[in-house]
Amino acid sequence: MIDDAVAAGVPPHFWDGVDPEVAEFECGLLQSIDQMKRGEFARVHTPERIAGYKAHRVGRPVGTLKAKPKVPTTIRFDADVLAALRASGRGWQTRVNQAMKDWLRTNSPV
Repeated sequence: MIDDAVAAGVPPHFWDGVDPEVAEFECGLLQSIDQMKRGEFARVHTPERIAGYKAHRVGRPVGTLKAKPKVPTTIRFDADVLAALRASGRGWQTRVNQAMKDWLRTNSPV
């Protein structure tokens, strides 16, 4: 690889005293830069190809929105209650939501 770098215009004395692994890495890097300058091994971005790309959308994929989406809120719990809820594992917020729904079915919200 050093011979390739020398052929690309790097003087031979550049490699004097350089660790062989570092020299190999640097040669590869220089070779990649040379290829980039020549336009080799690069994706071609023409206006036609750019127009063909689909726009990348951020967020949920289309069709995954729920009919009744949940609304973020802030609620205060006693520290021991919150610790017990979190200790119950993943999905604790969903279980609290379900418990609140069950309570509302049997109790008046006012």
